[in-house]
Amino acid sequence: MVPMATTPASTTLASTTLANTAATRSALIVIDVQESFRRRPNWAAVSDPQIVEQVNRLVAVARAKGDLVVWVLHVEPGTGNVFDPALGHVRLMEGLAPLDGEPVITKTAHNAFTTTNLQQLLVQHGVGELVISGLRTEQCCETTTRVGFDLGYQVVFVTDATATHPIEHRDAPAGRSLAEILADPSTLGTEEIIARTEYALAGRFARIATVAELERG
Repeated sequence: MVPMATTPASTTLASTTLANTAATRSALIVIDVQESFRRRPNWAAVSDPQIVEQVNRLVAVARAKGDLVVWVLHVEPGTGNVFDPALGHVRLMEGLAPLDGEPVITKTAHNAFTTTNLQQLLVQHGVGELVISGLRTEQCCETTTRVGFDLGYQVVFVTDATATHPIEHRDAPAGRSLAEILADPSTLGTEEIIARTEYALAGRFARIATVAELERG
């Protein structure tokens, strides 16, 4: 007897999602553009200090089209670090302001789906395409892109509306200053991180775009 084929749960979920959404509507997902990052010493080495300006340009495009804008904040309750809500840094960076009705959700995982109701929000609003921006390029933004694609969404990764920091080698000693980290030839620089992210995502998980391209429509 030939075993009956089974459908993975993720595939079923993706099919259900797209069967009930209008694939022409997009949602801009703004990930972790929050004060927490500005409180870290490595903010001085961020790839784009003007990330707020870039995100605001995307927000203007999304609002003009009537697309959904979802704001995501990362929290680590009880840790005592900059992502602990008790310290007051888990808030959008100055210059970013959600409109009434624009969801603001908090996550405790790297991607914006696993620990939130993002999937439910997207289904409710008939979203079939995600536009990804925020912090950090190769971490929460890339991870959200991969999960979103696997759930069946078309994804646009707006690289110049993301930002990141240099990454130390896994064998680097702990507790070094930012100057020491940057002087180490084994540290992965932001340009290389961003390039690697685009190589990994393009044609597999997302279409790579710029803010200017989306502004032109």
